Amino acid sequence: MAILSEEILSGDAAVRFDVKSPGEMQHVLADMHFVNYRLASVSVRSELQKSRADVIWDRADSRKSVRYENGQLLMFGDWEQGELNKIVVTMLASRMDMAGIHPFHSSSVRFKDRTVLFLGGENNHGKSMAQIEGCRRRALLISTETTVTDDEGIVISGSKNVYVGPRSKGTERADLPSQDEGVRKFFDKEPEFIPYEGKAPVDLVIMPGMDGHFDTKVTPMNAFEREYQTYHSVMNYFGLNQLLAPGGIVMPIVDTDELRAARGDFVSRFAKDKPYYMVRARDPRLLWDEVEKILKSEGLA
Repeated sequence: MAILSEEILSGDAAVRFDVKSPGEMQHVLADMHFVNYRLASVSVRSELQKSRADVIWDRADSRKSVRYENGQLLMFGDWEQGELNKIVVTMLASRMDMAGIHPFHSSSVRFKDRTVLFLGGENNHGKSMAQIEGCRRRALLISTETTVTDDEGIVISGSKNVYVGPRSKGTERADLPSQDEGVRKFFDKEPEFIPYEGKAPVDLVIMPGMDGHFDTKVTPMNAFEREYQTYHSVMNYFGLNQLLAPGGIVMPIVDTDELRAARGDFVSRFAKDKPYYMVRARDPRLLWDEVEKILKSEGLA
């Protein structure tokens, strides 16, 4: 029986896996595309720094199941790579949260020395196309799918993969249109993506709405809307709606009331001190025309 122990990490947060396997394993994840797209700058280390496993996985057990007990995820049986990716996202997001590191379901760019964050929020209606259009206007790329901040709301990292890439078995989604198709509809050619690597506060938050039919409309978001949509954005990673595998196997709840309360406090602080706008438009160009107007009206340009 082979034993594999390794840690999967993002920034200062890490998830330790201890795996008992009937055959040799090189790594928990053979494909890192999905977790890097979802959580930004994910890496693996074999030199263990955590004294206790976050995930204990017995691959030799013939019964496929998962549960969460005493702060540890206990896994049994064989799991597809896509299913493992979703488990890693939830566990790593939880450990990031405990470390005061907050992933937002969002894209963001650095435009004329200002950080503009396009919030995924409750729905996802154009954050990727808004990011691409920002780069077409010579903005620097901070993030494509996930923006990570510290507990003071300062951006410290972001996913740089513009497209999710191949989806491993267990992460397939027939309901999501091809991103290539979206780019072809809105852009003559893909712009150059120049990364921004520095830390920076978020200056402006935009909730985009884009479907090819909307009349242009700009609405400042009130305090409830700002906090509500921001909380949706940071909760996107916790797997509360995740069906992991056929047979009704779901992601266990790894959250706690204490962590939720601390997260709510962070969201309130983050949303309080910066402008938020809902911008509806038919296409990314019209949306960004309004973003540039907002930057000027808010004294940010």
